[in-house]
Amino acid sequence: MRDLNTVHLNGLRAVEAAGRLGSLAAAADELGVTPGAVSQQIAKAEAQLGRVLFERTPRGLLPTDFGERFLARISNAFHELAEAVASARRRDESVLTISVAPVFAARWLVYRLNRFAERHPDIRLRIDATTKLVNLDTSDVDVGIRVGTGEWPGVKSEPLLQQEVFPVCSPAMAEGLRKPADILKLPAVIDGHSMFSWEVWLREVGLSGAEVNVRHTFNEASLVLDAAISGQGVMLAWQTLAGFAIAQGSLVVPFGIRVPTGFGHYFVSAPSRRESKAAKAFKRWVRDEVEEGMRLLDIKAPRVRFDAATMG
Repeated sequence: MRDLNTVHLNGLRAVEAAGRLGSLAAAADELGVTPGAVSQQIAKAEAQLGRVLFERTPRGLLPTDFGERFLARISNAFHELAEAVASARRRDESVLTISVAPVFAARWLVYRLNRFAERHPDIRLRIDATTKLVNLDTSDVDVGIRVGTGEWPGVKSEPLLQQEVFPVCSPAMAEGLRKPADILKLPAVIDGHSMFSWEVWLREVGLSGAEVNVRHTFNEASLVLDAAISGQGVMLAWQTLAGFAIAQGSLVVPFGIRVPTGFGHYFVSAPSRRESKAAKAFKRWVRDEVEEGMRLLDIKAPRVRFDAATMG
């Protein structure tokens, strides 16, 4: 252990982060410092070790032969340290920390929490509503729910629900809709940060390239939903966002044409972490609630296939 005193820990952290993430910029973002500071810490670590760990090239840092061997060992060491810190934070397994996007928390999860408490009165949930992709290895998050393709580095992902999109609007606004092309006559409210556009749905109904009549653009899907509920425009929504409002009758689905976006909802967790009984119970409950939500959506807005002859 004495040899460890000859090298600063911050330098080793900078070396490990740069080697694992592949760039000074990414390492700086994770460590909360500047790329220049990371570069200086690496240089100090190399001087203290008396060995060159990286080659400086136009493409960035490339580990030397020794650097590759060294990185493999310190990466394992930092992983063990991260696990030790995380385990200290998880002293009480009756508290389950869940990471979800704010819109999922507000429009899907919060409406159902009473049912979870009734089924599992011994488990307390702590909801971390954020769009930031937290480091599951080093954080106290037990289970996350993310939307994407399911391919995130350093996490274990399990599919929950394939995302489908469909227009929704207030009941009054839907009265004049007879065919998909009528959507283009209505004002639309838009999520400016959405991962998809109206073209996904318009293409499916034979209206590829058409432009919707944008009334307002928001930077948050939950605000777009509120605007649609208040009758300000038609919205392109998805199951977990609009399901509750549809079940309550404040929104309707004028056409039962639902189109996959290529994305989905996934459970995510740290691959090296033991899954607790509470985490397993939460995931089972979420799956049951998703299944029930889809059943209600199918009742309120039966799924149909687009037929140009009858709906075009």
